[in-house]
Formats: sequence, structure tokens, C-alpha cells
Amino acid sequence: MKILLTGANGFIGSYFCQRYAHKYRLSTFSFLQDDFALLDLKGVAVVVHLSALVHQMGGASEDAYEKVNVTQTLSLAKKAKESGVGQFIFMSTVKVYGEESDLIYSETSECHPQDGYGKSKLKAELELQKLQCESFKVVILRTPIVYGHGVKANIKNLIHLVQKVPLLPFANIENRRSMVYVGNLCYLMDVAIQKVACGIFLSCDDTPLSTTELIKLLAKELDTKVILLEIPFFATLLKFLKPDFHKRLYGSLEVDNRATRKALFGDENCPSLYSSEEGIQEMLNPKL
Repeated sequence: MKILLTGANGFIGSYFCQRYAHKYRLSTFSFLQDDFALLDLKGVAVVVHLSALVHQMGGASEDAYEKVNVTQTLSLAKKAKESGVGQFIFMSTVKVYGEESDLIYSETSECHPQDGYGKSKLKAELELQKLQCESFKVVILRTPIVYGHGVKANIKNLIHLVQKVPLLPFANIENRRSMVYVGNLCYLMDVAIQKVACGIFLSCDDTPLSTTELIKLLAKELDTKVILLEIPFFATLLKFLKPDFHKRLYGSLEVDNRATRKALFGDENCPSLYSSEEGIQEMLNPKL
């Protein structure tokens, strides 16, 4: 089966190429480096669209999100449909639901994105669904934080913090954050391809983690000793001085993907291919 992959140089795309190169005939396309007018999709069965303008801590313009996440996505999808591609897989995000919450999001939860990134992803989702038909199946994959070898941003920063600072004020944090190891995400994509699935799916590891639990798992795999402290008023001070950091460290963002597991694996309680502990081990000491 021939598959076209965008975002192949990202850590999700890189993992998929390495792990599944033996199974599929993979070709790649880059909106930054290749000429879209020359893109030939003849014979391609599936397009896996991973490239995107992701959430920017420093912010990005609405126009930038619109161009990359909506306009480019729809141009690719329309060309794929016209070329006879049978399935289009779109990497979306749980940020289409909104921000951190005590609610548990599922595949059917209402969407109320709060930032330009989430809004652009939801708009792309809705437009892609309009293109779906019997001969053109659309898969929308919503993910929480994806981690794995080569991950950047928040997870990378947390790894560096655990490596360098032996005392951290993050004891007894009881939030619940769903994450997904890249190996679990790519396996779900593989199954969706094999089943020629369509619809909205959620990918996550089996168990959400608190910030405290995540730090302990990282320290264990890094073989470094970290003492976690509970400092009075630290959380309140952080919320006042750095609200975004406070939200990520203390807020909850949990998803329930039992409907996805039922649809793709036939069992809503089917365990993920990798546990969170195995995923963290592979992230820090990759075997691929």
C-alpha cells in the first residue's frame, strides 16, 4: 500500500517512517520544501497529514494558523480526493475541546477551542468532514500531549529540569493529564489504515498521570535522584506570576477514548501497545 506522509521530519512522522517502512511504501511531501503544484498522488491509497503550525508559547497570528492548519490541509485533501486517494488521516488535537478542565473529554464532547491553534484545527476538522464520502474516508485523530524520542516544548523542558535540579517544589500534585506515547499513536494510525476507518478518534495512554507521577517516572528512567517538596503558597504565587506554567503543572486535561478502542480494536478496555512507563523508557532510551 502506498502512503503519502506530510510532517515526516517531525518526531511523530520520523517514528512512523522508521517503524512502518517495512509495511508500507512511504513517500513524503513538505509544504516548505516541495512544490504543491507538482505533487502527484497517483496510486496513493492513504494520505497521513501530520504537518501543522502547532501551539506557540509566544503566540502566532490567526492568519498563520489559518494558512497552515486550514488552507494547506484543505488544498491537500481536495487534491487527494480528486486523485482517487481513499483515506485521509488528519492529526488534530484535544485543544479543539478547550483548555484544562475538571471535565473528562471524549470523542463526542462539545468543542469550545480557546486559542488560535485549537480554533484552526477545529475549522479544518469541520471542512474535512464535508469532503468525506464513501470513496474518501476521513480520519480525525485528536491527541493530548504526544511524547517520544525527539519531543520538544514542555516535555523536553521538564526532562532538563529533572536532570539539572535535585530539589523541585512539585510534591503531591493531584492533577490528571492524559498523554500519548508516539508508539501508541502510530499503532492506532496503523490500525485505522488497515481497517480503512473513518470518523473522529482519540489517542491516549491507558492512565492519566499527575505532574508528580510524571516527574517520578522521568527521574527513575534517568537514574537521577530528585527530592520533591511541598512549599506553602508556591502554587498560588506561580498562578499569579506565570499563569500558563501553573495551568500546565497543576491543571487537569483528561480524555476517555473507550469509544475509539471499541471502534478500532473491538474492545473498549483494550490496553495500549505500550504503558506510560514503557513509553517514557523508549523516549529516553530509544531502541529504534
